[in-house]
Amino acid sequence: MRAVALHGDVLVCWSRVWQTSCTAVRAGEEAVVIDSPVYPDELELLPALVERAGFDVKGLLATHADWDHLLGRAAFPQAPLGCAETTAARLAAEPGRAQRELRDFDERHYVARPRPLSLPTAQALPVPGYCEVGDQELELHPADGHTSDGMAVWIPWSGTLVCGDYLSPVEIPTISPGGSPDGYRATLERLRPLVQRAEAVVPGHGPVLEPERALALLSADDSYVEDLRRRGPSAALPPGRTSAEQRRIHAGNVERLA
Repeated sequence: MRAVALHGDVLVCWSRVWQTSCTAVRAGEEAVVIDSPVYPDELELLPALVERAGFDVKGLLATHADWDHLLGRAAFPQAPLGCAETTAARLAAEPGRAQRELRDFDERHYVARPRPLSLPTAQALPVPGYCEVGDQELELHPADGHTSDGMAVWIPWSGTLVCGDYLSPVEIPTISPGGSPDGYRATLERLRPLVQRAEAVVPGHGPVLEPERALALLSADDSYVEDLRRRGPSAALPPGRTSAEQRRIHAGNVERLA
């Protein structure tokens, strides 16, 4: 598992699968972990990694309720999980879904885990709003459209934006069940001023971005989603993201919007 210190108080690591990012944030004597890596050995390594960096993890945050962002409890089983009110509502409305999708992934990829994923009731956080960490506050911003739920996290003292499954340089926009093109584009516009202020942008999948690159991706993603809404299967994929896997994701988008 690769890890990079973006700031004295921000550490980002990536899973080997889908370049899924996980961000540890520290303020004073407390730290939280946003999202999660995926494989069991990565989750086993994560507590020691952040502890060596001086991060005393007191809580977890999930940008949205897709299963690959919910595995922090496997690394920190005693830490409470916080999420947007929309995400808490989705988890309550879809009991067992994350566990089933994780089990399906594990069966396809021959992954053995030491124990099933435990997801006790998440703490619903008001979004837009704030989340206190030590002597600082994270800003929480709505980020629906990819799914029906979600939030982006702005870390003001480091100028870092953790944006969930948006602005990925490796994956085209995905309109999942419950998401919508209009909601996706609205989230992109909410993210724009944050990206313009940022020192670094952490997408849910892919490497850390400089703001200029993130703004270029934002424009390309907005164009794709609008083209998808208007032209369906004929929509042009964003430049640099035209592989067979991205064409498969595009076909899924078309099918769900049909």
